[in-house]
Amino acid sequence: MRSKRHDPKSGCPVEATLSVVGGLWKPLILFHLMGGTLRFMEITRRIPKATQRMLTLQLRELESDGVVVRRVYPQVPPKVEYELTPFGRSLAPVLLTLREWGVTYLRSHGVEPDPLPTCPASEQLASRAKAPAAADQAPGRT
Repeated sequence: MRSKRHDPKSGCPVEATLSVVGGLWKPLILFHLMGGTLRFMEITRRIPKATQRMLTLQLRELESDGVVVRRVYPQVPPKVEYELTPFGRSLAPVLLTLREWGVTYLRSHGVEPDPLPTCPASEQLASRAKAPAAADQAPGRT
């Protein structure tokens, strides 16, 4: 159970969003899960600076908020997989925008960013950005 819950009385959408995805590790977890289902140890390898305990806590909070689904398979050794829910996948544009902002920020400070991991969501959004908007080219518009 989360000790820090969003206060629904405030009504601030930014506060609500940050209460779900804020923190050091949650955006990274979500970004890596955009590429598909991952086992716990795959997540720990992709985010080596985070402790296993911290990743477990962050994943449980994301699960509690309906952003991530956790599947436990009854086998030895234990197998646990995590993936984004449809609600969690709706965060893809936000996470990709954060990634692009980070690239711009690092380069503006003379730092070349690490190679960016790719994922189906980022490729899909990139192709949408390159294609002209259908609404702008609807018949009868000039």
